[in-house]
Amino acid sequence: MTFNGTWKVDRNENYDKFMEKMDINVMKRKLAEHDNLKITIEQTGDKFHIKESSTFRTKDIDFTLGVLFDYSLADGTEVSGTWEMEGDVLKGKFTRKDNNKVLTTTRAVVGGELVQSYNYEGVDAKRIFKKQ
Repeated sequence: MTFNGTWKVDRNENYDKFMEKMDINVMKRKLAEHDNLKITIEQTGDKFHIKESSTFRTKDIDFTLGVLFDYSLADGTEVSGTWEMEGDVLKGKFTRKDNNKVLTTTRAVVGGELVQSYNYEGVDAKRIFKKQ
């Protein structure tokens, strides 16, 4: 279970541009860049329990690989989608409920760091987490 453990955000790549493309206002973008996000992941077979803790909220998420579920992003944007495991990479595909546009995301452990990559409307971003 490669992903199991607690991960704290260390750095971002192109995250502001990504959030701008997602139509997140400038104040929320500035706050999100310094949210001190910590993710605790517990995987048991194809079931995941994730706890997201940041300066702004704490949220528990439970999902099963391949099973559609609803999720609310930190800015309040509602999405629906699934996570799949491809090799050692967790791949998510989510559709926004407000405009039906697709957000894709991946999680992979690279060099001991959790790399979460995002793509929305052609804009890529990454958040890199260190294990606690």
